[in-house]
Amino acid sequence: MTATFKVTETLTRPTSWYALTPIWQGGDAIIQLGLPHTQLAPTWQMFLLGDGSPTRHLQLLTGEKTEVDLIDMSAIGMDGDLAPEQMLVVPGPRIRRQVWLRTASGQRLAYACSWWEASHVDDYLQNRSLPIWASLEQLRTELYRDVQGLYYGHSAQLEEAFRYKGPFWGRHYLFWHHKQPLTLIYEVFSPYLTKYLGNMQVE
Repeated sequence: MTATFKVTETLTRPTSWYALTPIWQGGDAIIQLGLPHTQLAPTWQMFLLGDGSPTRHLQLLTGEKTEVDLIDMSAIGMDGDLAPEQMLVVPGPRIRRQVWLRTASGQRLAYACSWWEASHVDDYLQNRSLPIWASLEQLRTELYRDVQGLYYGHSAQLEEAFRYKGPFWGRHYLFWHHKQPLTLIYEVFSPYLTKYLGNMQVE
């Protein structure tokens, strides 16, 4: 099973990315221990803090092919881009890539922004019509997904995109390959996924 590719218009700001304004955020120490179930339900913790492919998980949850809409592929040079500080371990100059993940029937499920070393991005994303996990799978690239940050917060742009009110859960993680940082990825998930994962908090 593969995901398809479609170029779409950016919602409002084609040269920036959609970061959450956090109500709460946690780093590596909290992520290793996990959160109280009253803050984040076990099913959501498995989804957000696990080391599997979110694109693959979304496909298994919805029973539909996951499609990828590319909304931005920009050269940002050595700019910090207001990204999580771990982005700085990815060698520069850098490329920023932004996508929507959605079902084949059109339901947006997640937003993802990633930062890559410009001189090597084509080595790992040879086919821009594929999501990251599919491209790396084709190359048989061995990866370690290192979740570094977890967020609960607001974004007016994502409310518009998902057509759901916030707040939203998001995360960022590094992909490591041969003990070297390959890319930093920032993801935010739609509350639509409560249909499959249940409530975000245990009452």
